[in-house]
Amino acid sequence: MVYLIDRGDKMGKTLTEKILSRGSGKSVSPGDVIETNVDIVAFHDLTGYHVIEVMERANMLKIHDTNSLVIAFDHLAPPPDVRSAEIQQYIRGFAKALKIRNFHDVGYGILHQILLEKYVLPGHIVIAADSHTTTSGALGAFSQGMGASDVAATIITGKTWMTVPYPFKIVLSGRLGNWVTGKDVALEILRVFKADYFNGMAIEVFIEEPKSFPMDYRATVANMGIEMNADALMFVPDEITINYITDMRGLMPKAISPDNDAEYVDVYTIELDKVDLLVSAPHSVDNVKSVREVSSIDVDYVFIGSCTNGRLSDLEIAAKIVKGRKVKTRCIVIPASWSIFRKAMELGYIQTLVEAGCIVTYGTCGPCIGGHFGIAAPNEVVVSTSNRNFIGRMGSSQAKIYLSGPSIAAATAVLGKIAEPGDVI
Repeated sequence: MVYLIDRGDKMGKTLTEKILSRGSGKSVSPGDVIETNVDIVAFHDLTGYHVIEVMERANMLKIHDTNSLVIAFDHLAPPPDVRSAEIQQYIRGFAKALKIRNFHDVGYGILHQILLEKYVLPGHIVIAADSHTTTSGALGAFSQGMGASDVAATIITGKTWMTVPYPFKIVLSGRLGNWVTGKDVALEILRVFKADYFNGMAIEVFIEEPKSFPMDYRATVANMGIEMNADALMFVPDEITINYITDMRGLMPKAISPDNDAEYVDVYTIELDKVDLLVSAPHSVDNVKSVREVSSIDVDYVFIGSCTNGRLSDLEIAAKIVKGRKVKTRCIVIPASWSIFRKAMELGYIQTLVEAGCIVTYGTCGPCIGGHFGIAAPNEVVVSTSNRNFIGRMGSSQAKIYLSGPSIAAATAVLGKIAEPGDVI
């Protein structure tokens, strides 16, 4: 598909163009094929083995900048079998031999959450060996998942190549209703545009009232940018971005914004007060329905967590709904990092969830990828706050997975059938 953008001499630049112009050292426009410097490159245990393998086969076991490389064990952490343990042992050896400072072993957290908490800054270019690298776009970074060969090349050279994507502008207007969260906004975008519309585009999200859309919600939407088939999804940095980084790391980042006269392929406004509580029904992320269309379907198992919805606000919502009640389904809750788990303990959310009958751990992808810690059996119905529901994603190919935000997931766990918070509280 070819998009026409008039590039007059006085035309301003989008956030995408500004970031990639800085990285490449020249002015860029959509459609340009460029080589760019990369600020952060990362991998986890499931993909890291292949990245290192590529480097070894090329006889180029070296790192351009050890400070730019981030490694985290999350997908099969703790290792559920001998092969997973061997792979993690192999990567530990790599990290030790090359003196990798930013190595996070089992128990620290999910890679994408760690990048948000500790490393990514507005305007960064982030490349990682995982498709949900788009999560870092919550902080206004151009972040993209790539395969093992590309990531290995980036580690070795500090650079990568890409085609500059065409920019698409989404405006968030107003405020969300009760119990509606960033997950519902992500699903609303998928409902309208489906899962293949944004191929070759970078979505830039503008928030008219920054305080109406907190960082946790932004991370959820950015995380699902890849489900929209976008090359990247970035929130334009604002006061919430600055405050988040200052609170997490004690530093004041530089802001970066698109020019006022920047031109986009198109602009779409979402009126937040009109966004409904939504679910993605089996077996496609863009099979989006109002929760009322699927209410009362019996559910076997609920998963609250992942790099999509394992943040503090998600746990707060779940705890409010299950407090003083007992869950009727199996309910597994996994905060995305040790930092989030610790804060949730301090605030009493973990105790509330455990007393309601939930099983709680932290810092692992686990059931999201069908890896461990809650595999779906044949013919089971699952409600999950993760990001994908295609056949076999969480275990058996005969399981049915519904995606939702934390409020629907928690209400469903309490009632044993798909429900909304108003059915419980």
